[in-house]
Amino acid sequence: MNVCCLQHVPFEGPGHIAAWAAVRDHEFTFARPYLDGRLPCVTDFDLLVVMGGPMSVHDEAAHPWLVAEKRLIARCLAAGKFVLGVCLGSQLLAEVLGARVYRNQFKEIGWFPLAQCMGESASHLFRSLPPRFTGFHWHGETYDLPPGTAHLASSTGCRVQAFEHPYALGLQFHLEVTPEGLAGLIRECSSNIGSGPYEQTPEQILAGADHCGASENMLVQILDSIEARVENACRLGI
Repeated sequence: MNVCCLQHVPFEGPGHIAAWAAVRDHEFTFARPYLDGRLPCVTDFDLLVVMGGPMSVHDEAAHPWLVAEKRLIARCLAAGKFVLGVCLGSQLLAEVLGARVYRNQFKEIGWFPLAQCMGESASHLFRSLPPRFTGFHWHGETYDLPPGTAHLASSTGCRVQAFEHPYALGLQFHLEVTPEGLAGLIRECSSNIGSGPYEQTPEQILAGADHCGASENMLVQILDSIEARVENACRLGI
């Protein structure tokens, strides 16, 4: 399977997603439109991973490549090509699917609990995850649940934390984050941290790095389910 990762800034990489692809012997390529504006064709990959970034989906004037990236996501969905969106990536997915993306009441920065919304249904990508778990967050915007999607997870500070579409999964939180990724985010973006009810200090964030192992385990289960879905679509010629 060929996995293409869209990266928006150098310090928000794929982390455990790339590690999973390496273990599964999948080809893993990068597109970095913030450097050269280049994006792949839909036929170049089997799975598109859209990472996070400090910009907003609305910042098209400052980052004109966002326009082309939204078109690429729309083409993937129309063609039945699976898209995994993380943080900004999930916000781009949500907007392409017709949802409103807007400033959340509170920033969420740090390790905070999440709860599943789908119960014991066996048809969704979170079915193997515990009902409640801890995830890493770093976002100030959120979105309404996109039309035609299932609401998978919520938190006290943000109602829609994850959604599933037949050809996409959007995650506001970061199961892919590694201890090195935490350090990079703090180094580059610690000035964004305020004193809101869902904002942890850099020290608290780094102290929570022990959660990275559990996050990776959950991510692997999700990615294995996505892999099975993608391979089935390939067999059917989608």
